[in-house]
Amino acid sequence: MANTAAPNTVHQLRDRDDVEFHVTYLDTDTGHVRREDFQDLAAAERFASAQLRDEECWAVVDHVGISATSRMVA
Repeated sequence: MANTAAPNTVHQLRDRDDVEFHVTYLDTDTGHVRREDFQDLAAAERFASAQLRDEECWAVVDHVGISATSRMVA
C-alpha cells in the first residue's frame, strides 16, 4: 500500500491556528469507519500511518479550516 506525504500546500498550513487535521480511517477490528482530530500535521500523518496494518486498512488525512464560532464553548 502506498504511503505518500501531504502536498506542500498542506505543509504550509501546519502552523496556522485556523486549521486542524482530520484522520478518517477503517478500524478493521470493529469494521467501523472512525475519525480522530489533530492540531499537528505530523501527528496526524503518524496516526494515519499506524492505522495501515494490513491490506484491508485505509486512512485519509484532511485539512479542515476552523471558523472562530466552532471553537466557542458554552
